[in-house]
Amino acid sequence: MRNTTKKYTAIITALAISISFFACKKDFQEINTNPNTSEFALPQALLAPAITSIVAANMSRAQRVTNELMQVTINMGDTEGKIFRYEVRSGEADYLWNAWYSELSNLKDVYKGGEDNLSDSYKGVSLISQAWVYSLITDTYGDAPFTESNQAKQGNFTPKFDKQEDIYKGIFAMLDSANTLLKNGKAIASTSDPIFKGDQTKWRKFGNSLYLRLLLRVSGKESTLAATKIKEIVETNAVNYPLMATNDDSAILRWSGTAPYVSPFATWRPGDWYGPKLGSFFVDNLNERSDPRIQKWGTLFQGDYAGVPSGYAPGNAPEPKSSFPTSLQIEPLLGNLMNYGELQLILSECALKGYIGAKPAKTYYEIGSTNAITLWGYAVPNNYLTFDKVKWDDAYSFDQKMELIHIQKYYAMFFTDLEQWFEYRRTGHPFLPKGAGLANGGVMPARLNYPVYVQNTNGANYKAAVANQGPDLITTNVWWQKP
Repeated sequence: MRNTTKKYTAIITALAISISFFACKKDFQEINTNPNTSEFALPQALLAPAITSIVAANMSRAQRVTNELMQVTINMGDTEGKIFRYEVRSGEADYLWNAWYSELSNLKDVYKGGEDNLSDSYKGVSLISQAWVYSLITDTYGDAPFTESNQAKQGNFTPKFDKQEDIYKGIFAMLDSANTLLKNGKAIASTSDPIFKGDQTKWRKFGNSLYLRLLLRVSGKESTLAATKIKEIVETNAVNYPLMATNDDSAILRWSGTAPYVSPFATWRPGDWYGPKLGSFFVDNLNERSDPRIQKWGTLFQGDYAGVPSGYAPGNAPEPKSSFPTSLQIEPLLGNLMNYGELQLILSECALKGYIGAKPAKTYYEIGSTNAITLWGYAVPNNYLTFDKVKWDDAYSFDQKMELIHIQKYYAMFFTDLEQWFEYRRTGHPFLPKGAGLANGGVMPARLNYPVYVQNTNGANYKAAVANQGPDLITTNVWWQKP
């Protein structure tokens, strides 16, 4: 009876995820073609709602999880489950797991629609989108369903968990295939593409730039040969791997304010939005660099931008100060997937580590730092690159240079899903102050646990994953974090 119950629970869960796609797509009726009028699956009817749903979910958890862990905000209080104190409840894992896997089904159907309609561009866009989502899943949880994921239509409700190393191999294969498919592809329907309005060349640049992000993430594992591939993409075979070249190439779902492209924060009550206060680390580093973005990211407190220390001990709450302005609730740039500034800072680290050598790390660092500011519509302050906290000095130690790069990347990745957290776990940068009230031994959580329902509905494969990776705890390092 127990096994039967588990089986039906799994089926119900799979059906619920499938139904959720149809329940939340009504805003796209005006821009999509009715699939019932064609014998083929139409990728243009699936791509935009899938991407929009994923970006909205990412923004939600950037606000709730990343910002709290990375001292952007502090949701002040002494109740249990305060993420800024590294108190991450097991139920926190469910939301993103469900959001990402449910939309992967639709992204896979985009690929099938590209096959049926003889469109290499839709196939390439699908592979890039899948690679992006799978990277989010594995960097959040570790080992996860990959080769057998989203096979409920084929009757597989209990997919195996692939090792993270194998998932990354699969992701890289997807990105290589996408680069080839898009090389000779044609523009896709602009209404089906909320990121690049149908420009397949910009999708190709995004895919290759994403490739570099992920290669760098696993570059500490010699078995990946990541450094060799990075050099191939950037230097030895650069003509075959076009990259983002300006801010205009950035992958951003720019919320227009017109349905269906309305920011998920637009309907929040203002009090819920500015309830969390800005962290001292986030504000002080902007102030010390005279960074103009603080004007758009923070409110004034008694005439200044001021934050509160993260990780303070219960019962020792500081005075609340600056918060996010309500104008950010409808900010188009919060829909960021990856921008040009981040790419240049990736290249800076690659040059620093000797993976590439045509340009010095300083050049990439300065381009990335300044473009991350101009993306937000501000002019770079006069002599910004010579400011004490900003300037690159070749005499600095390796660690000092990494800190320079990652402070700038921290701000370039503002509200970009969980990227700040992923990069901190990989590098230990930027240096975050440790408050006296931190749980988890003061150690940054290394992952989210698997959803509890997965343990019940896919028990055998769950246990195999735990046996391979380690205990299902936030303290267990994923593969690329392990020595």
